[in-house]
Amino acid sequence: MLYVELFLVYFQIGLFAFGGGYAAMPLIQNLVVEGKGWLSMAEYADLTTIAEMTPGPIAVNSATFVGQKMAGLPGAIVCTLGCILPSLIIVLTLAWFYTKYRELRTVKAVLAELRPAVVAMIAGAGLTILLLALFGTSSLSEISGIHPVETVLFVCSLFLLRKFKTNPILIILGTAVIGTAVYLIL
Repeated sequence: MLYVELFLVYFQIGLFAFGGGYAAMPLIQNLVVEGKGWLSMAEYADLTTIAEMTPGPIAVNSATFVGQKMAGLPGAIVCTLGCILPSLIIVLTLAWFYTKYRELRTVKAVLAELRPAVVAMIAGAGLTILLLALFGTSSLSEISGIHPVETVLFVCSLFLLRKFKTNPILIILGTAVIGTAVYLIL
């Protein structure tokens, strides 16, 4: 019975968590902490930290963590499958429809009209991260002072990426080392 409950809770999370992992976190809190009581708020805070710092989607990482806590390895597998199954079904269905109808003029027109919106959403997320990194705020109206170390690292990274096509992993590692060294010295 516990396995069914774990599966259904994470199936709901996978089905209704539109907008990515951060959009899923309130849903996870509502269902796992407040609804089922499987985690305390302190454990939920730990879960959020662990899910953010480990590779992979936050919702899937949280599913694995909660499943492991509640029912060991089988629970982790059940929760993870419950979390990814809705996306798998939706993507396979959309892929089938796209493959079948991609040559229709209407489908081409809809996809062409969606591209600018997708670019705007990606740019909006990028701008938010840029503002947080350089100014310590995500709002244009709250900009007070620039973070010089982060700004220099950003400009140098952008230059290396665009001009020399440097491997992004090297950029990430290099900025981590340089930033840490600078802040240890300061």
